[in-house]
Amino acid sequence: MSASMLARLTGDWQGEETIATTRWGQGGLATGHLTARLALNGRVLVQDYREERDGAVSLQAHAVFVAEPEHDQYSLHWFDSYGFVPGTPAPGVWNGENLTFVRSSQRGQTRHVYAFEEDNVLTLRLESSFDGGVKWEPVMTGSYRRID
Repeated sequence: MSASMLARLTGDWQGEETIATTRWGQGGLATGHLTARLALNGRVLVQDYREERDGAVSLQAHAVFVAEPEHDQYSLHWFDSYGFVPGTPAPGVWNGENLTFVRSSQRGQTRHVYAFEEDNVLTLRLESSFDGGVKWEPVMTGSYRRID
C-alpha cells in the first residue's frame, strides 16, 4: 500500500503560497509549481519545485520520496537552491490524508506536512524548529491544484 500512496502526489501542481519572514528571508506571497513523477516501479517519487516571487524564481528544490518496506513509512531526500544537501534522509509517515517528514541538520529541523483537501487539491506546510522540536515556527503554507 505505501508505494501506491505516492501516486497521489504525481502530476503538475500550481498554487499560491504565503511565506513567513524567517532568518532566511523576507516574507510575502509567492506562486509555487510542483512537478512529480513515479520512478523505480512506483517506490520512488521524484519531485521538482519552483517558487516564484514578483515574476522571478526565488527558490528551486529537488525532492526524492521513497516508500520504505515498512507499512506507511517513507523517507525524503531534499536538495534546494539555498544550498541544503541532506546528510541523511528525513523520516516520514503517511497518516490518513497527511504525509509528514521532519528533516534535521545543523540548521535545525524542518517539518513538511503534505495534506490532501480533496483529490486535486494539495496543501503543503513547512515549519522550522531550532530547539529540537519543542517550538515550531511557520516558514511557508501553500495550496496547490493539479493542473494536468
